[in-house]
Amino acid sequence: MIQSYKDLDVYKRSYGLVLKMYKVAMTLPKEEQYVLSNQLRRAAISIPLNIAEGYGRKSSEAEFKHFLRISLGSCNEVRVLVDMLKDLCLVEAKLHEELAGEYTILAKQLYRLIHKWQKHPTSGF
Repeated sequence: MIQSYKDLDVYKRSYGLVLKMYKVAMTLPKEEQYVLSNQLRRAAISIPLNIAEGYGRKSSEAEFKHFLRISLGSCNEVRVLVDMLKDLCLVEAKLHEELAGEYTILAKQLYRLIHKWQKHPTSGF
């Protein structure tokens, strides 16, 4: 049973990915700390924050879905940044594949939750 945003699988996954992305951001060269690193952290942290904020407004289906859509946009943003890191040779191919796969799964979870919340608001997505 869902009693808080922390019970949502999509929140749990996004929170875990924020921790990974912070670790990745800390490994980037100093000259990238103000651009890619900062943007990566901001986009990654936006996902669970918007899930939590939206869940706090879940009594309004439209508002909750609005915040989930923002989370999905941030998820897509992180995915683009992960690709940039690979193309700039700032992360290894194996790490890129892992992160890209994780964010693809997260995006699918967010998409499903956006489209199914009305029908099953207590499911564990």
